[in-house]
Amino acid sequence: PALFVLLLTGIMIMVLFTLLSSLFKQAYDITPPGLVICLACAYIGSGRYFAAYRHEFIGTLLMIGFTFSPGKWIGQDALMVAWIAHVCGVVASDKLGGGPHVNPAVTVSMYALGKCSYTEGFVRIMGAMAGGLVAFPLYSALADNLGLTQLGGPEFSSKGDEDGVAAGFSEFWATTLLMIMIYVLNWELNFGKYHYWIKQTLTALGIRYLIETFPLAGPAINPMLGTTWYIFANGAFPDEIGHYFTYWVCPFAAAVFASCLYAVYAGGDVFGQKLPLGPVKGDAVSSSKKNK
Repeated sequence: PALFVLLLTGIMIMVLFTLLSSLFKQAYDITPPGLVICLACAYIGSGRYFAAYRHEFIGTLLMIGFTFSPGKWIGQDALMVAWIAHVCGVVASDKLGGGPHVNPAVTVSMYALGKCSYTEGFVRIMGAMAGGLVAFPLYSALADNLGLTQLGGPEFSSKGDEDGVAAGFSEFWATTLLMIMIYVLNWELNFGKYHYWIKQTLTALGIRYLIETFPLAGPAINPMLGTTWYIFANGAFPDEIGHYFTYWVCPFAAAVFASCLYAVYAGGDVFGQKLPLGPVKGDAVSSSKKNK
């Protein structure tokens, strides 16, 4: 009896390991590269920033669905309809997602200006990356099942621009203008009772304008979008230096540059350091009071 029980136990363990191996292989085949690492970052800091991670993850899922579908699922033959749908999508994804950054470049700027800690910023970026890695295959499957056009994503041709210089230049200025727009609409202007709805609508219009004006890199104007789309489209991490220069180095440089410009204008620190210039805003207020 003991030998029989031992033999039966061995067979059950073998069957269990075979089942686990099969499940692991299936999960491995459908899991985008990098997703496990991104998910593992959700509880960094003993879960202190999990709410921020959740907002970034959900916000990114919604943002990609709402803002990539105009022109593909909505307003295919009507530019105005696509613009209106894009504006509604930006507002909806922000409101439903809990006001996330959904853009690593924005997070870098918020960290540079002291609006979030390094750890929170890292967790937010990982949440956005996880959302992007899940969103593209999710919406691709949805498009297949419903017979819709595939959404596509930001890409740039490395032909004649292997190092991503031209595309990176485009992303740099697009990101700089995006950041300035965010500062002005969120911190400098007040639209009263309807401030949120007006500033989000203007933000959405501004983003759509930047997309149309700076097309060389897709455009992405968002490091997460460039890389998560590449991973979905190719099943692997990018192996071209031009990709990382265009979609990460240049937007991060733009975020820091824009942060410095804002600190010169409004005052404050950049990475905890006072700048030798400014604040222009404070000087202007002082001059106005003296003139009075």
